[in-house]
Amino acid sequence: MADELILEKQKQAIEILNEKNIDMWLTFVRETGNIKDPMLDMIVGTGATWHSAFILTKSGESIAIIGSLEEANMKTVGTFKTIIPYLKSIREDFIKTIERINPKKIAINYSQNSSLADGLTHGVYLELVDILKETPYADKFVSSEEVVAALRGRKSEVEISYIKEAIRETLIIFDQVTDFIEPGKSELDVADFVKGICKEKGFDLAWDEEHCPAVFTGPDTAGAHSGPTNKKIERGHVINMDFGIKLNGYCSDLQRTWYVLKDGEAEVPTEVNRGFKVIVDSIQKSFDAIKPGKKGWEIDEIARSYIVENGYEEYPHGLGHQVGRVAHDGGALFGPRWERYGNIPYLEIEKNNVFTIEPRLPIKDYGIATIEEIIVVKEDGAEYLSKPQKEIYVIR
Repeated sequence: MADELILEKQKQAIEILNEKNIDMWLTFVRETGNIKDPMLDMIVGTGATWHSAFILTKSGESIAIIGSLEEANMKTVGTFKTIIPYLKSIREDFIKTIERINPKKIAINYSQNSSLADGLTHGVYLELVDILKETPYADKFVSSEEVVAALRGRKSEVEISYIKEAIRETLIIFDQVTDFIEPGKSELDVADFVKGICKEKGFDLAWDEEHCPAVFTGPDTAGAHSGPTNKKIERGHVINMDFGIKLNGYCSDLQRTWYVLKDGEAEVPTEVNRGFKVIVDSIQKSFDAIKPGKKGWEIDEIARSYIVENGYEEYPHGLGHQVGRVAHDGGALFGPRWERYGNIPYLEIEKNNVFTIEPRLPIKDYGIATIEEIIVVKEDGAEYLSKPQKEIYVIR
């Protein structure tokens, strides 16, 4: 039986093709067990060994041209209406299909801005051009970036429900971490504790195990994308953890911050509370500005400016990314207008995009304060999918 969510996303893709006036979207692959196009899980539901063409058209067709040995599997998967098997070469059936559709624009998976729309390797692209070299269609290629950004970004209610479930389980683990943290334990101890819970519950990690979770205690920690170390938790440390799980094929990605009271301290120091409150307020201010049609850089600038105005250095990354089947998903980014981000901070935010909001700032002599929440964009604003952390967690 076909995966209903894949069929739902195919239907959505066809609507997007019509919206963008693109006649055909072609995902062209080979040996996906070695190199997998990021879009296969979303619109196909299986891999391929021989050269394979997965085609969606704006008229509503779904066509899989695949190796004959994979015909039975493709029928079992059930996600494509038309299945065309070949034996010696994909060339003849592929050209016949393209000529019948006669597209003016063919979206293929290359992109300078989005890794999720860049699954077509250069070698396979050259083979695709060679196959079509005696036809007019090699000149019809456009990037699938717009299609992929919209398809991955516009979450269905089912997708949002899966993300909510992953968030709920992640927050339970954060609560368990609060009970586990104590002076003398290391960043690695905390990370191993979290991984043990995930293994016991059967959760996958949302990103690479080397730095999921990422745990940082005290001042002079490693960079934000570094893994946990043997550094010990001490009294007077600010601790933060970046962590997410993958559940039902969808991810969470959250951060929380703790403070370990020094001996004789009854409450969190003023400077620690101040830094933490600036983070809380920067999240809320950016959250309040979110609505469809806004550009990602506009949302980033609100939090970034607020943090700098309060005397802290700006965070060295974007304010927030989209979340979905992978931790960093979708198109638009809440990011600054830096060259390294290409065009994605300039893209418009859309209804049903799911984003993180994750500013950070250093608190001198204590550590890094950071929170990461997850929100969904609604018709006239935004809604938190995670329960926001409003107070720093205190370890006594």
